[in-house]
Amino acid sequence: MKEALATGRRKTSVAQVRLLPGTGKIIVNGRPFEDYFPIETHRQEIIKPLQVTNTLGKFDVVVRASGGGISGQAGATKLGIARALVEFEESFKPTLKEFGLLTRDPRMVERKKYGQKKARKRFQFSKR
Repeated sequence: MKEALATGRRKTSVAQVRLLPGTGKIIVNGRPFEDYFPIETHRQEIIKPLQVTNTLGKFDVVVRASGGGISGQAGATKLGIARALVEFEESFKPTLKEFGLLTRDPRMVERKKYGQKKARKRFQFSKR
């Protein structure tokens, strides 16, 4: 039985994904992904690579997600699933690339600067 392993990252989240031929179960950190990701848009985002390649229901996905928040973990899981699909079947690569699912989102939180309240927000200016 063949299996594919891949890692996805987004913001400060990391998702390690195992793709196994199966019935379409998605398990994140030992829980069904419907429980782990209660927001519908996150669930849609996660299954997008499977929908695009018409493999929804053909693979069992086991995910170990850590770091960041729910949104980052959802994005990391999406990238991990897409990479695992390419590792499993190379012919999926052009399709996934076309939908932009193999691109790592480079956006990170901008660091706080000294002499300022946050990254860009300044302290209130007082003329007198």
